[in-house]
Amino acid sequence: MSKTLTRRSADIFQRPTESPSDSPDLELKDLSELSDLAVLCLDDGFYRLNVHPERIFIRDFQSKLREREREKEREAMEEGEERRPLLINREEPNDSNQEKAVSCQGSDLEEPVATSDWRAPATILGIECLESMAFNGIATNLVVYLRTVLHDDNASSAAKVSIWYGTSYFVPIVGAVLADTWWGSYATVMVSLILYFLGMMGTTLSSLIPTTDLFPSCDDKDSDITRTPCNAVSAPHKLVLYLCLFLIALGCGGVRSSLLPFGADQFIDTNHTDQQKKASFFSWFYVCVIFGVISSGTVVVWVQENVSWSLGFAISTFCVSLALVWFLACTALYRRKVPSGSPLKSICQVLVASLRKIGLNVSKQGTSLFEDDYESSNGEVGSQKRLAHTSDFRFLDKAAIMTDSDLESNSPRNSWSLCTVTQVQELKILLRLAPIWATGVLHSAAFSQMHTTFIQQGKAMDTTVLSFSVPAASLYSFEVICVVCWVFFYNKVVVPTMGGVPLSQLQRIGIGRFLIVLAMSAAAVLEMVRLEKFRNSGSVLNVTWQLPQYFIVAGAEFFSLITQLEFFHGQAPDAMKNVCTAFALLCIALGNYLSSLIITMVALVTTKGGESGWLPNDLNKGHMDYYFWMVTAISGLNFVLYIIFARRYKLKEAILST
Repeated sequence: MSKTLTRRSADIFQRPTESPSDSPDLELKDLSELSDLAVLCLDDGFYRLNVHPERIFIRDFQSKLREREREKEREAMEEGEERRPLLINREEPNDSNQEKAVSCQGSDLEEPVATSDWRAPATILGIECLESMAFNGIATNLVVYLRTVLHDDNASSAAKVSIWYGTSYFVPIVGAVLADTWWGSYATVMVSLILYFLGMMGTTLSSLIPTTDLFPSCDDKDSDITRTPCNAVSAPHKLVLYLCLFLIALGCGGVRSSLLPFGADQFIDTNHTDQQKKASFFSWFYVCVIFGVISSGTVVVWVQENVSWSLGFAISTFCVSLALVWFLACTALYRRKVPSGSPLKSICQVLVASLRKIGLNVSKQGTSLFEDDYESSNGEVGSQKRLAHTSDFRFLDKAAIMTDSDLESNSPRNSWSLCTVTQVQELKILLRLAPIWATGVLHSAAFSQMHTTFIQQGKAMDTTVLSFSVPAASLYSFEVICVVCWVFFYNKVVVPTMGGVPLSQLQRIGIGRFLIVLAMSAAAVLEMVRLEKFRNSGSVLNVTWQLPQYFIVAGAEFFSLITQLEFFHGQAPDAMKNVCTAFALLCIALGNYLSSLIITMVALVTTKGGESGWLPNDLNKGHMDYYFWMVTAISGLNFVLYIIFARRYKLKEAILST
């Protein structure tokens, strides 16, 4: 693909990659009217120009350039042709959406590219089915296990599950850095599956340790446990379980960060057929996630509560072991990419360069700022998009100011002293995303109630549906099905109603932020009604009354969480796609940590003076409705903040594709 020269403003500075000292500069004068768009062709290659207001230096391959020019003169004399000029204008693209690359001979550059088959992607989809079923087989009912088997109180079990969920979504950040910088996606997935298996095996074995009769009874007058006697659990038993759960969080986090990108790597981006296959792969990947959620929320949860916890955990362990064996057995099928280096290096370079030039001033228009052939955040020069200069965060623009030391012709550019405008804009994009990202943390804190307090609320209700005993945690499967319903509703009703024009990503995220407020309000109202009926008449509401709040939460997940991943990926700098996607998952992690902190603080404050508190072991003696109203207020404030931040957000703007 051709490389072009772009004039940023009054000055254009193009620094050389090398500075050969054994040959003099070839100087071309009187070219002040040089076109902004030009290519230098030599042996079907495009070489970089150094443009100065008064002269142009051509530094790359100077001796070869002269030799090639003499050869062209001889060929022109022999064939009676005029010598082709050194500098030629680039052809204007025929299509506004696609540039036409022209070779030095003037013909289109067309090269057939082979397509990939479905064997490797299909294997990865199967592994995701097993992984999703294994993780959700543990996660969906973990709060019940901690309460009924390990005899934790409601507040403690909810807080611990939130921390565990948060860790499983925090690890993808580490996994993404490891995969992009050192290990690569294949090794990251392999190591993660091994840790995953060890954690699952330990959790299964720990569930075989008896928790009754061997230990003295605990004093739990408010216990709502009816199936299992309340007996203390030894500290070593709990320690083993928590260590195993930590290994599971590490394993699933590593798989979550690398398996999807690894599957996308199996397709060839330059092939149109493979691009369509990749789009289909992403859709099927989400179907596999849904399959794991539904199968674990029905079969595995039922086995855990009605047959044996050990057998339920063993099913999850078998899924992970099968996924590991399958992944290793198909190693020969995979296409692996070499790690390209840490994308966070560019951020550090911009910060350091800005601090080193803290005493310099930069004009508001951004004139005389350095822009080179696009250098990605991992240090590679490639065909990426240059980003338009913006006037916000002007302090960072100092990193792109040219100084006398930067202009020394015999020295290569020091990236820790001089950065490109595009590098600076990459950091600005991350800073502009920060407020939107922060509202995602508060949103995730409310969303995490579905895995903790919603299940505890359901356990206090009648779980009989059509003469069948339905575990309260199984309603999570209903929520996943509702997500599909929301997708259908949006695509078939909302979009056609708006004339076929879809809502913007920021608008969809805003709808999700509002729906979570409604969901928490619905949970609070339901808890008020449940407590009133129980205290007045002793009657117990049926668990199906929770379906509306699960349905609304599903809408919040579709409009907010899923769109948030798409938004961060689309707004991210080209070289930081994976990291920004992982930061979207970090919202979920920190949201769960925040939820754990809120629950812990509520338990401490509301139990002072011997009170039972809002979240006692027997919810019929507490006020979980107060807790839900508090989360509703936090979510409402978060929605208002999001509206303010979204209205001020500036979308990423590229100025030139090279």
